[in-house]
Amino acid sequence: MPQGEQTLATLQSQHKWRFFRSGGFDQVALDSAADLQHLHELDPKLWTVLNCPTTGLEFDNRTAALLDTDGDGQIRVPEILAAVRWCCERLQDADIMFQAPGLPLAAIHDQDAEGANLRAAALRVLEIVGKTDADALQVSDLADMTLLFSPHHFNGDGVVMAELTADAELAQLITEIIQTQGGQPDRSGGEGIHSDSLNAFYQQVEAVVQWHAAGGSDDPQFCPLGDNMAAAVAAFDAVKAKVDDFFVRCQLAAFDHRAADALNPAVAVYDVLSNKAISSADADVAALPLAAVTAGSPLPLGEGINPAWTSAITEFKQRVVEPLLAAKGKHKAGHLTAEQWQQICEQLEPWCAWQAAKPDTKVHQLELDRLQAIVSGDGKERLEALIAQDIAASTFADNVDAVERLVRYQRDLVTLLRNFVSLSDFYQSKHKAIFQIGTLYLDQRSCELVLKVSDMARHATMAPFSGCYLVYCTCERQGEAPLHIVAALTGGDVDELMVPGRNGVFYDRQGRDWRAMVTKVVVQPVSIGQAFWSPYKRVAAFIEAQLQKFAASRDKDIEAKTTTGVTTVAAAPTPAAPAAPAAVAGFDIAKFAGIFAAMGLAVGAIGTALAAVMSGLFSLLWWQIPLVILGVLLLISGPSMLMAFLTLRRRNLGPLLDANGWAVNTRAKINVPFGAALTGLARLPAGAKRSLTDPFAEKKRPWGSLLILLLVLIGAGLFWWFRMN
Repeated sequence: MPQGEQTLATLQSQHKWRFFRSGGFDQVALDSAADLQHLHELDPKLWTVLNCPTTGLEFDNRTAALLDTDGDGQIRVPEILAAVRWCCERLQDADIMFQAPGLPLAAIHDQDAEGANLRAAALRVLEIVGKTDADALQVSDLADMTLLFSPHHFNGDGVVMAELTADAELAQLITEIIQTQGGQPDRSGGEGIHSDSLNAFYQQVEAVVQWHAAGGSDDPQFCPLGDNMAAAVAAFDAVKAKVDDFFVRCQLAAFDHRAADALNPAVAVYDVLSNKAISSADADVAALPLAAVTAGSPLPLGEGINPAWTSAITEFKQRVVEPLLAAKGKHKAGHLTAEQWQQICEQLEPWCAWQAAKPDTKVHQLELDRLQAIVSGDGKERLEALIAQDIAASTFADNVDAVERLVRYQRDLVTLLRNFVSLSDFYQSKHKAIFQIGTLYLDQRSCELVLKVSDMARHATMAPFSGCYLVYCTCERQGEAPLHIVAALTGGDVDELMVPGRNGVFYDRQGRDWRAMVTKVVVQPVSIGQAFWSPYKRVAAFIEAQLQKFAASRDKDIEAKTTTGVTTVAAAPTPAAPAAPAAVAGFDIAKFAGIFAAMGLAVGAIGTALAAVMSGLFSLLWWQIPLVILGVLLLISGPSMLMAFLTLRRRNLGPLLDANGWAVNTRAKINVPFGAALTGLARLPAGAKRSLTDPFAEKKRPWGSLLILLLVLIGAGLFWWFRMN
């Protein structure tokens, strides 16, 4: 190994990384320039994240786009390393990456050509925005690139605007190219032309000039009708297909006299027309032949023509037939023969072919004299030189992009590293992580672990593996698109959140409030204490539900019997004579005796069981009784608490981020103490005074206290009886 490479390897091996433990795993601390310079040496297996999306984060979108060099919507480890390496090369001291946003001119390393150009471009930007070389460049100075590029100066994008030249002729030419070819966006914010639009314009101009030259408008053989040629050809084209149809039919009739009847409309066609109101514009009429078909007959140009074509034929006669044939004595008044029709077609054919070859371009809107002047002038060469000058000035423009990249990286890159290489922003609570989009206030608590949900289906599949109690909400705000979020509840009671539909308030990172409505809940344990009471709450809820069902069924039975009795009495007929009173159903003593016997057996069984329990309980020593009660409570709540303990142990952030397109490289745990810090509960401020007087409190009655006293006395009596016996 060469000596230089050995020295570099020695320096690399001497770098000592510092790690901190949080979330159940070791995370690298990034605090110095040396950490950035040696980041490429850090084993990727020790990185917390391997890639993250460029959207849905509280991170500058433009900076994320600059980091995503391949444009795949993901920021990956190689792209992070390339950005860090470039920053270290372009800065005098990489420690500035850890300082407040702002890039001083002196911080740029300018000992090579790239650095010198970068510093010169940064100085030019400072001058344009009205700062001195002692001021620091901020991201806001480069937010509007159009301010950095004046339309009166070359900016290196290869697009020239009319304002770039003082030559009125060139400015007019640029304007005409934009009118006919469309404008190209210039870095100054306006529109101009580039090489492609310039070449296309001149190609089209030359084609149009050549097309006009091929027209020969002064040649009577080419343009027999002079200035009226266009209108005449339009009238000719309007009837050409129909006239051709008529003469072909006549030729077929001459070929075979039997065809004449078939080539003329059948009588049934007229029967259809006779049953409705018709006009000369009727499509069925226009579909009929132009005139009656007979062998060798000429086309009538007046009487005998199809009414739907009268107007078009008259126009054709006036503009074409009479000027071409009547003036030469070749036209019989009111008729057109097949030979005359063929002569007309031959005379108009050259002009029609020339029109068909007309170039399809907007250049036609310019006068022919102007087009000829453009072709004969040197405007193209002068514009090409102007474009070449603009391209030659690309050094400043290219380096402005590099300046923007460096300024943005100085402000944002370390923030990304502390949410990518490690999750220190999340676990050390100094700053919110870039995936935390705000705070959800719901049911007297604030939830800090709130993520944006872009794909509900994917999130619903992955997120439950996080082990967190999750609340999905749809957030709405006037003038904004709906926002879908998921919040992790890691503290407090969750009994009232079981049913979607509750409303809360979501505050985004800009401090704007959104109306949040719960749409879905993923139930998971929140704490051991909640798990302890959950069996009793479930039993109480079950008993309450059964009592409600029993009360509802009894109420329904009574209502049904009452309704049936009233209906029976109202429907009974009025007797004609007094009738004997109906026999009253007898009291079934046996039935009620059975009921009372069953109730007695039940009470006896319950009493016997209670007596056995009390006997066993009071047979113990006094200090053993609390232990037994505690054991019973643990027997009931133990399984629920064990399940909650196991779930809380595996609660982690990874699945929540994976559901949003991240690639989390470790189990980022959310233990109970850290989870408690992510959910704030309502507490009275320190030193606050409380008044416990409630004017609407329920009136206290002695019956509850008397019942408790009675139970205590009964228990004492049973204890004494069992001790005596």
